[in-house]
Amino acid sequence: MYKTIVRPLLFCFDPERVHHLTFFLIRIINKIPGFSLLIRNSYAIENKKLERTVLGIKFPNPIGLAAGFDKNAMLFNQLSNFGFGFIEIGTITPNPQPGNPKKRIFRLPKDKGIINRMGINNEGVSATINRLKKNKRTIIGGNIGKNTTTPNNEALADYVRNFKELHPYVDYFVINVSCPNVTAFTQLQDKDFLIKLSDALAKINNDTKKRKPILLKISPDLNSTQLDEIVEIINSTDLDGVVATNTTTSRENLTTIDKKVNEIGNGGLSGKPLSKSSTEVIKYLSMKSNKSFPIIGVGGIHSVKDAMEKINAGADLIQLYTGFIYEGPTLIKKINSKIIQSSK
Repeated sequence: MYKTIVRPLLFCFDPERVHHLTFFLIRIINKIPGFSLLIRNSYAIENKKLERTVLGIKFPNPIGLAAGFDKNAMLFNQLSNFGFGFIEIGTITPNPQPGNPKKRIFRLPKDKGIINRMGINNEGVSATINRLKKNKRTIIGGNIGKNTTTPNNEALADYVRNFKELHPYVDYFVINVSCPNVTAFTQLQDKDFLIKLSDALAKINNDTKKRKPILLKISPDLNSTQLDEIVEIINSTDLDGVVATNTTTSRENLTTIDKKVNEIGNGGLSGKPLSKSSTEVIKYLSMKSNKSFPIIGVGGIHSVKDAMEKINAGADLIQLYTGFIYEGPTLIKKINSKIIQSSK
């Protein structure tokens, strides 16, 4: 029903407007008595074979919703009803920011992809915390970044502020230094900066009542030398793992005509075209590190096969975003069912 009726209807309209409409409808539907339970019974699976203890956290299942979908922690409880084991919010910046000018999201239906240049639009850390205070049961990852107006030489202060303020309200952190949609943002993947950032966050983390795991979100466009540096950084600092990967700036092997792609212009590409490169990064990191740290695999998961490839490559947990949009919520149930079946 989703792919034959709902998706074709939604795809007739601007992607960003559809996103806001979808959030409105999910919020309204979940206010109707009994509907939250109905959605959960339809999509969520509870089974001991799905449970994973990763980063010291017990996840009900290994499938999460990637950052970017629920940026401002608006609907994390309602979205978990679709069967997600955890929700990653953000990217959150210390102060609110509008992001890049619209239009800034573009579908590539022939490739099952999306190009976005949102520019980390969000309502800021204070508004996010006010919503997270209402969380009762959902495992939350906090994806944090710097404000676009903050120069790179002052970026550390933005990450530190976010980390301090969000610390009581999230279960783990993801440091976003790889967004391709903000000028000079990816320069923050520099080794010296990452070590300095890790040391600063570790000091805060160790002074709290409960230490929170910290992961690094990396680009799929890193070469082997850069990936080797990532392994070295994770193993030599207090960083706990990696989220692999963010969106790509590559436009290789697309079936969408070049004219349309060129008209869209710059932005990060997500979805099916990212599947292979993301899996290759996961496999490389897993082998190079001898599985010495956890990996959350994300990028181009549109089927059970895609999900199992990520897991077999070395991902301890996986996340959906574009696949959730193209395939619908039944994808989560199908993947969880396959994991149960494979564990017999």
